[in-house]
Amino acid sequence: MVNASTSIFLAMEHGKKGQKYCFDKVMKQIPWNEQGLIAAIAQDAQTKEVLMLAWVNAETLIETLTTKRVCYWSRSRQTLWRKGESSGYHQQLIDAKLDCDGDAVLFSVQQHGPACHTLRPSCFYLGLELTQVSILSNPLSNTNKISYDS
Repeated sequence: MVNASTSIFLAMEHGKKGQKYCFDKVMKQIPWNEQGLIAAIAQDAQTKEVLMLAWVNAETLIETLTTKRVCYWSRSRQTLWRKGESSGYHQQLIDAKLDCDGDAVLFSVQQHGPACHTLRPSCFYLGLELTQVSILSNPLSNTNKISYDS
């Protein structure tokens, strides 16, 4: 293991493939925002489609890595958000990666059911152009059952 006392992320910039760093030391140097969060992107492990953007704190990140079931932090409810806990539309963690400066994490997941609370496969279903915004996908099931806990 490499020991970087100043900026572990700077040290990792110069690291070589296969080098290992202490998880606890990396966690202490993650630049958590004022709410103690970093962005989390969920991506389908097979198709590579970006499914959603949410937030994690240290507790939810550790729970995700431990259980292999993705857990986020709900900013609106100020509580743990175990993806799919009530809807059944959970995300099975395949892989997790921090970005180069540690302020975002990419979860490669196996998605079970729709990822979006609108019951669409992805939260990114609005095509954005200079003159219009287009709906790019339909819900996977009845939209009368939109889930704010999907």
